[in-house]
Amino acid sequence: MFRTTKKLFQPRKPTMTAFNIDIVSDPVCPFCYLGKKRLDRAIDVYQKTIPGGSEDVFNITCKLQLLAPLFLTFWKPFYLDPTLPKGKSMPVQERMAQKFGADRVGMMNERMRMMGQSEGICFSFQGKIGNTRDAHRLSQLAKTKGPDVQSKLMAALMHSYFEESGDVTSHDMLLDAAEKAGLDRAEAKGWLDEGKGGEEVDKAVEWAYAKGIQGVPHFIINDRFEIGGAQDVEAFLGEFVRAKSAA
Repeated sequence: MFRTTKKLFQPRKPTMTAFNIDIVSDPVCPFCYLGKKRLDRAIDVYQKTIPGGSEDVFNITCKLQLLAPLFLTFWKPFYLDPTLPKGKSMPVQERMAQKFGADRVGMMNERMRMMGQSEGICFSFQGKIGNTRDAHRLSQLAKTKGPDVQSKLMAALMHSYFEESGDVTSHDMLLDAAEKAGLDRAEAKGWLDEGKGGEEVDKAVEWAYAKGIQGVPHFIINDRFEIGGAQDVEAFLGEFVRAKSAA
């Protein structure tokens, strides 16, 4: 009788996959805030339900690690309202009334509040809006410290603006967010005061326009799979599975 100590058929072990996610966004875009929350939920669902998903590390807040497949998030700038002047701010409700009409603003706010509640966001819409170039410049500093720091900064900026009625043009608000993200306040202040990061921001914004991106958020997975807007969790899961299959 022929005997073997080895299994003739062994189930294929799911391979670990590395994911890079570029998020084209603007910190004054409420759908960008929603989209990031939904991305985080999709990552959680993926890890719990997709075969091998628990071995794929979604590294939103951790730096690159050897031998571990990662989900790294990189933030790219976009101007939701490029016509806003630099160095000035105005109540966001006033700006919305100018763009959409006062009769529509209340309905738009209520719809956004309902969507925000489902993601744990309490939109106030009492902040002040203005040109976001300085916020994007600060994001460039955070990027030099690692994708985890950049993600923490963007989360802090959006939380301050949308939930604490912050002024996105205020360097004090930007520096408070920098500290929350783990940046040195003095270094961040020097960066802003000296105008650093502006060239990188301008080039990245032009890249987004050249790519045909006309609205945010816009998610690009592994330079290949794209999701436009704050899509539902299922949309993210579908692209994750496609990206894993193509890896």
